[in-house]
Amino acid sequence: MTTGRYSEHDHEHYERPRRRTRPRTKDRPSYDDAVLALVVTVDRGRFTLLYEGRRVMAMKSRPLGRKGVVVGDHVRVVGDMSGVDGSLARIVEVVPRTTTLRRTADDDDPVERVIVSNADQLVVVTALADPEPRPRLIDRALVAAYDAGMAPLLCLTKADLADPEVLLSTYRSLGVPWVVTQLRGEGAGDLSDLLDKLRGRTSVFVGHSGVGKSTLVNALIPDAHREVGIVNAVTGRGRHTSTSAYLLELPGGDGWIIDTPGIRSFGLAHVDPDQLIGAFPDLDEMTEDCPRGCSHGTGEPECGLDEAVAAGQADPDRVESFRRLLAARSVDDY
Repeated sequence: MTTGRYSEHDHEHYERPRRRTRPRTKDRPSYDDAVLALVVTVDRGRFTLLYEGRRVMAMKSRPLGRKGVVVGDHVRVVGDMSGVDGSLARIVEVVPRTTTLRRTADDDDPVERVIVSNADQLVVVTALADPEPRPRLIDRALVAAYDAGMAPLLCLTKADLADPEVLLSTYRSLGVPWVVTQLRGEGAGDLSDLLDKLRGRTSVFVGHSGVGKSTLVNALIPDAHREVGIVNAVTGRGRHTSTSAYLLELPGGDGWIIDTPGIRSFGLAHVDPDQLIGAFPDLDEMTEDCPRGCSHGTGEPECGLDEAVAAGQADPDRVESFRRLLAARSVDDY
């Protein structure tokens, strides 16, 4: 017997199962066979992992949803970990992070972007000339470091072109450690001071384009082969050469470097200015008697910092430098 244009023997005759007929379960895979790996770089939804000394390509599993996976993450992985061409593993879990370095595109951007994770030192790379230093961008990077609980390090490049003291005088009162490097002229290529500060740590290199960040990375890790750009003679700005963050191991295995793309903005919408002073315990102690709601900025009535300066208990330059960092949170001209 036929009904319409199909007979009872045609496959189309039978009713297709309705959607969502499979019984739901709260049980989830345990992934007991998952292994730990380290995220080296991210490129268009594919993740390069380091596992037992070899590079492994992976994708993010569906249960992770929109949870981000970034360079520096320690992840649990299942699937093909051979690392051979065409193989693909699956990231099933991100291990809780110890630190997260964040930024927003602008100060009014509500969306935070995690740049890297699990780093303990932020190396702010800036040229002393060609291009000229941008102190407000340096300030913002320092604020992001303090907010993330990372130790800051100011790395000055192209010391053969300008005197470092001019810029260092601005940051000395904050107690920010610094190192001066130059890859041209007398004393060129001596990176021993920088290496001493990188050993045993995971360090993120940030800086605007053209400051010599990738050149430094190539000098520290000769087989890194990071692309190097030049500074535009008209605009005085460098062009982006690194397009994504990349984690590299120092020779000898005593430390890691994360090279990041050159930045032109460092939004701090995610930073609570009230928490910034916590990075300066000596100053924080002086604000215990501040009025409720005191931001500790310039012009705040009865601020404990002003009283400490007046009483000779606080270094005026250090207080002024702290307030400059505090103001950097809301200054958009940098």
